[in-house]
Amino acid sequence: MIRAIAELLRKSTPALSDPAERRSATLAANDGIIATAGILEGLAGAGANETTLVMAATAATIAGMLGAGGAKWAEAATEREAQLSAIRQEAAEIRRQPQAELSELAAYYEEKGLNPQLAHEVATELMRRSPLKAQLESEHGILAVMSSADVIRATVGSAFAYALGAAIPLSITIAVPVRLEPGVILAAVAVALTLTSIVGARAGHLNIPFTLLRTLVIGIGTIAVSYLAGRIVF
Repeated sequence: MIRAIAELLRKSTPALSDPAERRSATLAANDGIIATAGILEGLAGAGANETTLVMAATAATIAGMLGAGGAKWAEAATEREAQLSAIRQEAAEIRRQPQAELSELAAYYEEKGLNPQLAHEVATELMRRSPLKAQLESEHGILAVMSSADVIRATVGSAFAYALGAAIPLSITIAVPVRLEPGVILAAVAVALTLTSIVGARAGHLNIPFTLLRTLVIGIGTIAVSYLAGRIVF
């Protein structure tokens, strides 16, 4: 059984081109774009000078990277711990009561639409080939177990994606005169959110126009409110 667990873990690393990873990256990039641009527009509305804007954009980018990476690490690490707990639980149950586990697996395939005889044959073959994998899939929906490398990659990827998004308003703050920044940032954010929305929608097989509209409304709305808040408060 230990060998079965080791083999399952070895084969569990997902491909870097996983659509779910691309969707997650685009969401992190959108957060970086919107959050950093919102801070800058609020400060610009309040009349902040160029030095203040650059410092604020830099601090927002660093803090956002750490926050995005930390949140993703907590999420991925929790998921991995839950998967490992399920592995230990199922491995113990297979050792203790293999026939009961076989019956549960057969019942699972009966619920999927197979007749009792065929369901039992399928369950028997799966339990013969890889009992742990069969039980994890049927009882916990686990098709691939996250490795420690997966957790690290997800953490770094989320932080990096956030930084890429935040780099857009940050670059504009450095390169564009203060008087032009609000308009230029707004235009750049609209373009960037359009591109990330299309990538994310395609990765998730979502409706592109609806996804694009939703992202633009949230992004531009956030920036507009931030700018108005800066104008009104200060």
